[in-house]
Amino acid sequence: MSGVIERYRALVAAGELRPDPDQQAAAARLNVLQQELEAAPPRGSTLWKLLRKAPEPPRGLYMWGGVGRGKSMLMDLFFDSVRIPRKKRAHFHEFMLDVHSRLAEVRKAEEGDPIPPVVDALAEEARLLCFDEMVVNNMADAAIMSRLFAGLLNKRVTVVTTSNRAPDELYKDGLNRQLFLPFIDLIKDRLDVMTLDGPTDYRLDRLGDAQLWHSPNGPEATRALSDAFFRLTDYPVEDRAKVPAEDIDVQGGRRLHVPKSLKGVAVFSFKRLCAEARGAPDYLAIARRFHTVIIVGIPVLGPENRNEAARFVTLIDALYEYKVKLLAAADAEPARLYPEGDGAFEFERTVSRLMEMQSDDYLALGHGPK
Repeated sequence: MSGVIERYRALVAAGELRPDPDQQAAAARLNVLQQELEAAPPRGSTLWKLLRKAPEPPRGLYMWGGVGRGKSMLMDLFFDSVRIPRKKRAHFHEFMLDVHSRLAEVRKAEEGDPIPPVVDALAEEARLLCFDEMVVNNMADAAIMSRLFAGLLNKRVTVVTTSNRAPDELYKDGLNRQLFLPFIDLIKDRLDVMTLDGPTDYRLDRLGDAQLWHSPNGPEATRALSDAFFRLTDYPVEDRAKVPAEDIDVQGGRRLHVPKSLKGVAVFSFKRLCAEARGAPDYLAIARRFHTVIIVGIPVLGPENRNEAARFVTLIDALYEYKVKLLAAADAEPARLYPEGDGAFEFERTVSRLMEMQSDDYLALGHGPK
């Protein structure tokens, strides 16, 4: 298996990637990190035991930039290339959910500070931790991240992460942010910070001139949205039956099942999102977690299904607030989704948002709240 930089250059040479100075610089830095990790003697090996002092662990990396700049692609190349036995990659949100679950189990089993035992367990499992999309949007995470990651780094764990935000922008305006500030200092002190913010949004580029709103529902619309999903995620079409699902955390301790979820793109049916009893917390959890949402099976709405229509309005408000890209299949164009009856007037604002969400200006916006 070749190194990160060789694999990156091969993709450029094959025309699968465009030359991009920021990407090449990040690939070169990840290539150095790969070499450092592979050169370090395994813990417990003869060479490790002969050393008078354990070598310093390789310094990690924080890559940030706008959506679609290639951060996850580079993370894929790096993680697949590095040849060490103890490595782990996770979406950051899912990692923190696992951490909180582990903390709860430790609290049940023993008294005292639960963070050190959790740090010890994580450090035993991996000396390389890779995270996609580091984002902090709740106080429970913010309050523990400084001690958690300081502990991991002190246990010789190398951390590589991507984020849409610069370190100083993490958890901005969050409740009790002063508890989080030491984590920002930790990133700057212990990780290299690199920006990938070139002029091209490759994710948006993959959409090209693709139609975002398909009408009516049916095989043709389903096929078009399926093609868009595979273009956005670079997932092999031949493995369409193996597209992963996931459950995401919703405020209040509930979980929401996502039938198809890959690289920040989620697929839902209208029935799952709006015919079931859901509210703003569900839709905000979706908007925070995914940069692109595909919805199929949207019917024409009216007074007879006012509850579904009200939920749809709340859903679109949440997606709009977080600048989520929306692709959909419906039985009518937005202006004809709620043609008449009580509620049609109020629905006009949603129609306006649906139209704006198809504009080039909206599509060029990064994922996240205003």
